[in-house]
Amino acid sequence: MAGHSQFKNIMHRKGKQDGIRSKMFSKLAREITVAAKTGLPDPAMNAALRLAVQNAKAQSMPKDNIERAIKKASGADAETYDAIRYEGYGPGGVAVIVETLTDNRNRTASVVRSTFSKAGGALGETGSVSFSFDHVGEITYKASVGDADKVMEAAIEAGAEDVVSDEDGHTIYCAFEDINEVSKALEAVLGGAESVKAIWKPQNTIEVDEEKATSLMKLIDTLEDDDDVQNVYSNFEISDEVMAKLSA
Repeated sequence: MAGHSQFKNIMHRKGKQDGIRSKMFSKLAREITVAAKTGLPDPAMNAALRLAVQNAKAQSMPKDNIERAIKKASGADAETYDAIRYEGYGPGGVAVIVETLTDNRNRTASVVRSTFSKAGGALGETGSVSFSFDHVGEITYKASVGDADKVMEAAIEAGAEDVVSDEDGHTIYCAFEDINEVSKALEAVLGGAESVKAIWKPQNTIEVDEEKATSLMKLIDTLEDDDDVQNVYSNFEISDEVMAKLSA
């Protein structure tokens, strides 16, 4: 495919990076704990918790780990995390959004700012780049659930807005506020999804050369490796030719 989207690039790289299961489970557990604190500690009665648990199960997170993360949301030793979004520019003026869950705002802000600076980028104010992204729901399925027509039909019936199907699987997009309803409707037809989450989808992408791609991927790898960082999104695009060189 010519012109891999930045979404796919990050998703593929993130899949490799998250091979370190302990770090992945730690981040998933933190999401579950935060979700559990937003309402009842029962996934059936708490939409945010249901999604967090669903994603944890999709990554084969043990049941005991999930239950322990839910329990951490209550009691005297309840853990408290703040959800903070950082926005800035990487090398070449590429927009970058960093979502974090932290128990120490000063520490996280210092690390994120330093990481941007070392990569030749800079942090901006909240809203400085997010205006060029859409905050939407993303639901992914393996290719084995059916062909593109079947998934498209199911997505339309469920109230989704867009579907992208390729040899790697199916990615369904919907309005952020509809993510729970759409995912439930899809589950009734296609079964459980690989992942269901809210993402920042760039309205337009910027193609970068090999040099900038190398710097940008290093920036994102460093950010994603931090325990406080949950997700990183950007609007850069890497061609097949450049990807081949980077993978060589």
